[in-house]
Amino acid sequence: MSMETTAWTQLHSVMNAQQDTRPFAPATLRRIAAFARPHRRRIVQFVVLSVVTALTAVATPVLAGHVVDAIVAGRHQGTVVRLALLIAVIALAEAGLGILARWLSANLGEGLILDLRTAVFDHVQRMPVAFFTRTRTGALVSRLNNDVIGAQRAFSNTLSGVVGNIVTLLLTLAVMLTLSWQITLLALVLLPVFVVPARRMGTRMARLQREAAAHNAAMGTRMTERFSAPGATLIKLFGRPGDESAEFAARARRVRDIGVKTAMAQSAFITALTLVSALALALVYGLGGYFAIEGTLEAGTVVTLALLLTRLYAPLTSLAGARVEVMSALVSFERVFEVLDLKPLIDEKPDAREVPEGPVAVEFDDVRFGYPAADKVSLASLEEVASLDTRCGAEVLHGISFRAEPGQTVALVGSSGAGKSTVAQLMPRLYDTDEGAVRIGGVDVRDLTAVSLRETLGMVTQDGHLFHDSVRANLLLARPGASEEELWDVLRRSRLEELVHSLPDGLETVVGERGYRLSGGERQRMTIARLLLARQRVVILDEATAHLDNTSEAAVQEALAEALEGRTAVVIAHRLSTIRSADQILVVEDGHIVERGTHDTLLAEEGRYAELYRTQFAAPTDDVVEAA
Repeated sequence: MSMETTAWTQLHSVMNAQQDTRPFAPATLRRIAAFARPHRRRIVQFVVLSVVTALTAVATPVLAGHVVDAIVAGRHQGTVVRLALLIAVIALAEAGLGILARWLSANLGEGLILDLRTAVFDHVQRMPVAFFTRTRTGALVSRLNNDVIGAQRAFSNTLSGVVGNIVTLLLTLAVMLTLSWQITLLALVLLPVFVVPARRMGTRMARLQREAAAHNAAMGTRMTERFSAPGATLIKLFGRPGDESAEFAARARRVRDIGVKTAMAQSAFITALTLVSALALALVYGLGGYFAIEGTLEAGTVVTLALLLTRLYAPLTSLAGARVEVMSALVSFERVFEVLDLKPLIDEKPDAREVPEGPVAVEFDDVRFGYPAADKVSLASLEEVASLDTRCGAEVLHGISFRAEPGQTVALVGSSGAGKSTVAQLMPRLYDTDEGAVRIGGVDVRDLTAVSLRETLGMVTQDGHLFHDSVRANLLLARPGASEEELWDVLRRSRLEELVHSLPDGLETVVGERGYRLSGGERQRMTIARLLLARQRVVILDEATAHLDNTSEAAVQEALAEALEGRTAVVIAHRLSTIRSADQILVVEDGHIVERGTHDTLLAEEGRYAELYRTQFAAPTDDVVEAA
C-alpha cells in the first residue's frame, strides 16, 4: 500500500468515525461477544489469514533486496531467476489470500448484519403502539441501517486491520532494525509529520461532513414530507412555494460550499502527505546510498529498506486511527443495544392459552387505563429530544364495564376524545389495562396467545391504512392462503368488484403509498374486504364507514350486516344512523359509561344519547339555511 493510499484510507476513517470518548461498560463487550459467538470459527480463520497475509507483505521487499544484491555481486542468472520466481509465487499467494480474506470478511460482516437486523426488526415488532406514535420513523430505520453497518465494520474492517497491521508493523520494524537501525530511527522521526496532520485534518473534515449530513438529512425529511400525497396536497393548499424553495436552496447551497471546502482540504492534505512520502524515500536512498558507497551497507539492503518503509508507515498510520474506529463501532453497537434493551410492555406469558372454540363473548370488567409515560415506551434518541417525559399519563378510562354476548353488537358513541377508540385498542392488546380485565371467551386477553387472539379478533381502524403493494397483497395480509375465488367474493361483498375489474392490472394493481391511488371510501372498503376475508369471530369497527358517502355506506352496511351475522361486534361510530340496530349502545363521556341501552330506550330517556341524536338529525333552521 502506497503512502498516498494510506493517507486516503486514514483520512476517510477519521472523517466517517463517530467521535465519542465515553467509557464503555464490560457488559457491552460481553454482548458483542455473544453476537459474535456463532461466527467464532470464521473469526479465527480471518485472524489467522490476516497474520499470514502480513507475513507475505514483508517477505517481498526482503526478496527484492536479495535480487539486487545478486545482480550487483554478478551471481549466476539462475539465482536471480529463482528469486524472481519466488517473488511471483508470493505475489500469487498474496492475491489468493486477499480474495479469500475478502470472502471471509464479507461472510462475517454480512452474517453479523443479518443477525443484528433480524434481532432489532423482531424486537421492534413486539413494541406497543405507543412506541410507534412517539418514535420518528427515520431515526428507527437508521438503527437498522447505519448503526448495524457501523457495528459490522468492527468485525469486517477493524478486527482484521488491527491484527494485520500489528503483525506487519512488528515484522517490518524487526527486519528494518536488523538491516540498519540508524536509517530506521531517522525514518520514524518523520512519522509525526505524517500522522498528526491526518488526525487534525480528519477531525476538521469530520465536522464538515457531519454538518453536511445534518443538512442532507433535513432536506431528505423535508422532501419525504412534502413529496407524499397528503404533504403535497397540504403545501398546495396552505404552503408558500417561494419560502419552501428558499429554505431548501439555502441548505443545498451550504452543502455545496462544504463540498468545495472538503475537496480543497483533501487535495492539500494528500499533496502534503505525498511530499512527506517523497522526503522519507529520499532520506532512505540518500543515507542508504551513502552507507552503500562507504561499504557498510549492501545495495540490495537499501532497496529493501525503501520498500519496507511504505509497509511501515501504512500500519502505523492505520493503528493511529484504530482507536477512533473501535470507538465508532462500539457507539454503533450501543445504539443497537439501546433499542434491544427497550422492554416491550406487551409480553406473551409462557403458559398462554388458546381462545376457546365457538362463538365468544367480549367482557370489560372495571377497566381502568392511562397511556404509559414516554420513558416506558420510547427513547430520547429516537424521538430526537434531549430527555423523555417521565410523568405517567392521566387515567383516561375509569371503571369501564360491559359485556357483549356471543353474536351481539355493542356500539360505543360519545364526544371526540371520550375514550371510545382506547376501549377498542385494549381488546387486541395494543395496550394492556392498568386495572381490571378484558376477557375474550371468558379468558383474560393477557392469558391468551398472540396468534390465537389475532385469529379471533379483527379490527377496521379509522384511517383505512393500505401498504404500497398490490390489491392482492393487501387482501392476503388477512389470510395468506385465500383462493382467487375468495378474493373476488369479498371484493363483491364490499362493493369493490367492479372497481378492481376496471383497474389496469386488476388484483395486481399497486394501490400506492397508504393507498392514496384510491379514494377515501375505496380505501375503507378495501379494509372491510380484508376483514371479511379474515373471518374472525370478534369484529371491532372503529369508524369503519367514516369516509363513505351515503350510497357506499348503505352498500357496505349490507355487507357488514352479512359479515357480522353470528359474530360478536364492537362498533364505534359518530354517525348514529349506523348503529340504530345495535343490541346495546354505550354512551362514553370522559372515560365513563354514562348511559347504556338500545336506540329506542336511550331516546326515550332524553339523556346524552338523545342530545347527540338531535344534534345530528335536527332539521336546519331557516337562519342556517339562509346563511348557507
